[in-house]
Amino acid sequence: MAALLLYGDTERSAALRHEIPLAIIDPLLYAEVDGRTYVLTSFLEAERVNRALPGVELLDFFELGYKDLVQDGMSFRDAAREVGARAVLEIGLTEAIVPGDFPLGLGDRLRQDGVVLTVDDATVELRRRTKTPAELDGMRAAQRAAEAAMAAACELLARAEPAQDGLQVDGKPLLAEDVRATLRSVAADHGAPCPPDIIVASVWQGGGHEPGSGPLPAGLPIHIDLWPRHEYSACWADMARTFVVGDPMPEHAELIAEMSRLALEALKEAEAAVRPGITGLELYDAAGWATQRTTGAKTGPDGFQHSLGHGVGLEVHEAPPLGLAGHDALVPGDVVAIEPGLNDSQVGVVIFEDLVLVTEDGHEVLTRFPYDLSPANA
Repeated sequence: MAALLLYGDTERSAALRHEIPLAIIDPLLYAEVDGRTYVLTSFLEAERVNRALPGVELLDFFELGYKDLVQDGMSFRDAAREVGARAVLEIGLTEAIVPGDFPLGLGDRLRQDGVVLTVDDATVELRRRTKTPAELDGMRAAQRAAEAAMAAACELLARAEPAQDGLQVDGKPLLAEDVRATLRSVAADHGAPCPPDIIVASVWQGGGHEPGSGPLPAGLPIHIDLWPRHEYSACWADMARTFVVGDPMPEHAELIAEMSRLALEALKEAEAAVRPGITGLELYDAAGWATQRTTGAKTGPDGFQHSLGHGVGLEVHEAPPLGLAGHDALVPGDVVAIEPGLNDSQVGVVIFEDLVLVTEDGHEVLTRFPYDLSPANA
């Protein structure tokens, strides 16, 4: 088995957070060589790293000369690279695989010593595709937070009254920002905050990953997509629903109903097909709509122009992809977000998104929330 080398902090490196399930803000080095695990860190982190990884062999920045290097005038970044190189030499590592985001500066320093580094994202990603029990617990908690937040948004939308210039609550315009604030507040209260760019969008404002702003329309789809991150485990959830407040606009009612039917049908068909061994591309092909595969380079805004979904875990978008790049088979422990949707330039987008766990013999849908377009029925 090839040696593995990682470097960074566990707040920003998903690969490191999977191997060391702790929030550590300072960079550290992680290595696996011949069945032995090494971590280069400081005395500030040593005890809890030792608890999290029984049997780990710890190396200390100061014992390898970090303090002397910076006192002699070396920058803290150069000193950290030098100590990293000393640690790799002490470990006896001469060749290793690294992820594509391995720091270039450290990589160059190690190559000066003759260490052979090979970028192998697929192998590094595969290590964390099968979620640990703690990671799955975190994802379930994040998903429950997402559902609580979505329910609160539905309550707000259900209170809204249609007006000529959009929805109103208590005589004031209901803005996308108001709904987003509700989503973020409730998710945070459940231990899984959302980033500021979660989506509350309509044909009036928003599209793609643009979060949306301003007044929300009556009688047209309102797309809500949120991805909270469980604070303790650092794992994400991801879900989306579409709502129409009041009666659909008469000229668009039939189209909105058909878009909703097709999106939900595609979601359920894709979920039913999830199992170990199927590829993301096979799931995507089953959608059967005009997609990136058939429209060529000139993709327009209408139809189904995005992939079917993506993996979720310590990153909100991670392997395995469910689209043109989905060549790898799903494995037990994968968690995927399935999000088929249709867009119309006059109506907006109708999309439903669920989180699905790949099990040994099939799948488990982790999302528990209605698909009704009426927020009053959610």
